[in-house]
Amino acid sequence: MEKRRLLLSISALCLAALLSGSLLAPPATAAGGVGRKRRWAGFDYYVLALQWPGTVCRQTSKCCSSNGCCRSHPLKWFTIHGLWPQYSYGGWPSCCRPASFDINKILRLTTILEEYWPSLYCGSSSTCFGGRGPFWVHEWETHGTCGYPEIQDEYDYFSTALYLYSKYNVTKALRKAHIYPRSGRQYLVGHIVAAIDFSFGAMPSIICKNGSVQELRLCFHKDYQPRDCIVEGDNSVNRRNHCPRYVTLPSYKPYAMGNATEGNSNEVNVEHQSYK
Repeated sequence: MEKRRLLLSISALCLAALLSGSLLAPPATAAGGVGRKRRWAGFDYYVLALQWPGTVCRQTSKCCSSNGCCRSHPLKWFTIHGLWPQYSYGGWPSCCRPASFDINKILRLTTILEEYWPSLYCGSSSTCFGGRGPFWVHEWETHGTCGYPEIQDEYDYFSTALYLYSKYNVTKALRKAHIYPRSGRQYLVGHIVAAIDFSFGAMPSIICKNGSVQELRLCFHKDYQPRDCIVEGDNSVNRRNHCPRYVTLPSYKPYAMGNATEGNSNEVNVEHQSYK
């Protein structure tokens, strides 16, 4: 475990230099170790969900210091939404351990997290067991606690997601395929999917809103190797998340901080998309 933590630490620190070189993979932990409760019984694979800020930030109506959309310079790369354990037969575990979030365990990562895993909303997010808290707390409590035994604690969770984000750089892969964020420029969904498949050897899943890419999701085996993302049948998916044949990757102008407020989150819930 100490060796694994060291490698993850090196990966996270290298990400600051970013996203140019290959990083050492965190060694996969042996499966097993079934917990005392059914909800601790493990999972089958991961989804790394990435957000396109241009689509999300165009919906911003209120600004606050915690909202990445309100920074003086727009975000021009995919940002992390979360790393989500999934079941092969459909569905996902959630809120698996009643553990309080310990920010001290990820202090060395916070600068990198602010850059590549910012909240794109104001207000607090729902957490497990009826609470509310910051975006990172929501992702750790809802999803990170379900990654046991591969993911032991907060540091494992966030550094593993950063490692995958760095190694499988979606923004860079799309640029190589001449797919750039430009307002009004349309791209074939099939072209985007093919570019990711060519770069990483696995098919992604794409979530759209009003004809624009809102999320792009990569899937991984428990040994952190890419696998295809296969969406369940149409009956399980909100049709508003479906993509037309042509989509955009829009740019945006940062919302003025002069309108700053700590208003409620205007987050659109797109987490609950099942895979099999």
